[in-house]
Amino acid sequence: MHLIVAVLLAGLAQDPATDARLETLQFHFERLKEITVPATLEQEKQAKLQDLEKLLAAGVTSEKSFDQLYRDMDVVRMWLWQNAAAKPSMPTGSFEETEQAWVLKDPQLEFRWRRDDWGASVTHGGQEWKFAPCNDHDIEYEGASLSLRSARDVKVEAFPTGYSVGLAMSLKDFPAMPRLALTLCVNLIGDEIVFELAAPEEPETRLRWIHWPKPLELGNAGEDASVIPLMQGMLLPGNWPQKIDHESLCHSRALYMPWWGQLHGGVGVVTILETDADAGAAYHHPAGGPTRIAPRWHASLGKLQYLRTIRYSFQSDASYVTMAKRYRRYVQEQGEFVSLAEKRAATPALDDVIGKPVIHLGALYHFVPEASLYNKEHIEANHSLSTFDQLAQQLRDVHARGLADAYVHLDGWGFYGYDNGHPDVLPVGQEQGGWEGLRRFADTCDEIGYLFAVHDQYRDFYFNAVSFADALTLTRVDGTREEHSTWCGGPQTILSPRFAPEYVRRNHDLFAANGVKVKGAYLDVFAVVPLEETTQAAHPVTRAECAEYRRDCFDLLRARGYVVSSEEPADYLVRSLHLVHHGPYATYEKFGGGDATGVPVPLFNLVYHDSILLPWDMGEDGGWGIPKGDAGRLHCLLNAGLPYVGPGADEATLARVHEAADLAQRCAMQEMVEHEFLDVTRRLQRTTFADGTQVTVDFDKKEATIQAP
Repeated sequence: MHLIVAVLLAGLAQDPATDARLETLQFHFERLKEITVPATLEQEKQAKLQDLEKLLAAGVTSEKSFDQLYRDMDVVRMWLWQNAAAKPSMPTGSFEETEQAWVLKDPQLEFRWRRDDWGASVTHGGQEWKFAPCNDHDIEYEGASLSLRSARDVKVEAFPTGYSVGLAMSLKDFPAMPRLALTLCVNLIGDEIVFELAAPEEPETRLRWIHWPKPLELGNAGEDASVIPLMQGMLLPGNWPQKIDHESLCHSRALYMPWWGQLHGGVGVVTILETDADAGAAYHHPAGGPTRIAPRWHASLGKLQYLRTIRYSFQSDASYVTMAKRYRRYVQEQGEFVSLAEKRAATPALDDVIGKPVIHLGALYHFVPEASLYNKEHIEANHSLSTFDQLAQQLRDVHARGLADAYVHLDGWGFYGYDNGHPDVLPVGQEQGGWEGLRRFADTCDEIGYLFAVHDQYRDFYFNAVSFADALTLTRVDGTREEHSTWCGGPQTILSPRFAPEYVRRNHDLFAANGVKVKGAYLDVFAVVPLEETTQAAHPVTRAECAEYRRDCFDLLRARGYVVSSEEPADYLVRSLHLVHHGPYATYEKFGGGDATGVPVPLFNLVYHDSILLPWDMGEDGGWGIPKGDAGRLHCLLNAGLPYVGPGADEATLARVHEAADLAQRCAMQEMVEHEFLDVTRRLQRTTFADGTQVTVDFDKKEATIQAP
């Protein structure tokens, strides 16, 4: 018996498989030496490794002894992990509750939330930023308001995570709303703070909005400035002499993008509304300042509904450019950024738009007497008509004069003409030329190499639409609906976004069925009007769902190979669009040709230039979205945008258009990496693109220089 055991043991020791297993353990032992421990434990570490090395040298005589060797090694491994000099740990920081404040600290930030008025302060790099205290308008509902501080049950406790130092405040027992419960969280993450707001319990009372956090209190010195994506973008010095007030949802002209920034000297803070579907802001700047900007959390169908989050990113070396780039990084991290290169790969027809001039044509404009724009002095001006054949001839003429390529946008092709009868606008208007005339127009565009796109509309719901029905309209939380009579077709309300995609499909199926070669579509106002909600009992729609329905409209057209566009570049639709018809600057007192609102800066293009195409007017003095005194063509060059051109343009105009188109062809898919003011007047400016192209413009001399890499 003993002889048999000896033979078996000898066989085990000589088994090649066992030798390989021992080699693996030897490798693991060598790697254990790399785990560092504090100097005070180094001697103990070496002793443990020496003991383990002796066990390895002795070898194994059985499966049992092999297993024991592994367990001995694992004991040493666990000791090394437990005592390692560098190992997983909670973030460095602290939560402290004093008589004066709740205090959070991490290596970059200190956040103090005062007990007396619930004002707060943040210290970063020696700079203190102050949040205004709470007041009686923190929560607004059904015509009344209350303060967060009115809660009689307030609990604050540390709320640490593996990535942040934080606190959580629970609020209950509000005298005016006893069934309301709120949770407010503050999380310090490096040099950023994320505020979170949730409502574990909500009463039946209809909520309007909640204002929290309160605005940062910026001064009105020359070194104070706000950075606001009001349309294309605005730098607002603290002492700016003009009064500027806006209160709006995101994805509107007031906030093309859901962020803003504030500067004090060379330091700053960027604020990003991370849950943006029902978010907005109120910013107020009295003449001479200071500016106050505060987030506003709008109710979703009368309730808070879901967690709301907002991020404050503190920058030691800050400018409006670094702030725009911080938001660009955020969009990319969220997977929302889609480059023009990606869009071109998915829609080959986009090649016929990149670097091409934009021609805007109209066939029929008919104003009904109920329309506020109805011309009562010259009644014949209420019906303006050009046939499809006449318009096609205009295109042939400008093509013959050297405009080889263009993107053509056609208004007024529908049964009643422009802005009339939507969404029931087919068959094509016979006055303009009917189906046959539109086919000839589309064929003309095809023959001369122009891409043909139609103006279309699926929000305005005209009372003269053949399918008009109350059940299809958008109804507000209070039971009312928007009604006005501004545009050509007169009385209208709003179509529920729930129905828009099927109307789009129906109409564009009819284009295909009638042989009209439509290659692009502009869905009016979707990308400039804020998201909407409706409480229609059979089909309620939240703002977040509204966003999806609008995207669906563009997506189903892109699936047909269309180039898709809309009016202005609301952030949530940029990923779905190829171009918009303008992304201009705000002007005062009117959008068309007034004085600049604040200091115009291309915030939108600093974020999205290589994701979407923006055309610009080419005039010499002001215009739609162009400040008075500025040449639109210089803004077009500075932004490497697409130029607008009319079919009757003269040779000098065509030469400028070709210059802008050539620049857009080269730089359209390049990130705008820098925008600079080159002198104190801010009239001499330069942009730089990722390929090294630099464009310098002098708005006073009306000159531009393009420097290729």
